[in-house]
Amino acid sequence: MRDERPTLDGIDLDTVDPDTFGAGLRGLGLNLLVRDVMAQVLMLESVFDMRSFQATADFAILTYGDEVLQLHADGTYHSHPLGAVVAAVDARGPGVEIRLYETDPDDAVDRARSLGLEILQEPADKPHGLREAFIICPNGYVWAPSRPLLTG
Repeated sequence: MRDERPTLDGIDLDTVDPDTFGAGLRGLGLNLLVRDVMAQVLMLESVFDMRSFQATADFAILTYGDEVLQLHADGTYHSHPLGAVVAAVDARGPGVEIRLYETDPDDAVDRARSLGLEILQEPADKPHGLREAFIICPNGYVWAPSRPLLTG
């Protein structure tokens, strides 16, 4: 049971209807098309401590801190122009890194490995001030957990 009801600008994510949810979205949005919504939800919750809301076989709302993202099953895009593009490819999002700046990369890689996910790059300290890793999910998206390097 959750300690507090999740909200997006006062909208209850557990019960919000699609029209109200869509009207409440602001800023930059991330919507991922996936072959299996529930498997992707499990991965995101297990590896990155995301929270899911209204997760079904077709759709899920997820939060990472104050950020919101959506998952849609491929079939829900049957009348959307992107649906035909996705149907023609195996991997999703080549060249896109989904960066999670508040996730310890060492912990995330350990969790990802326990789920059998592909580790593209082990955690490493980078010259741009971050410790980061790169994990590929079964849908081909590259997830980059990172945290600032401690300076002393």
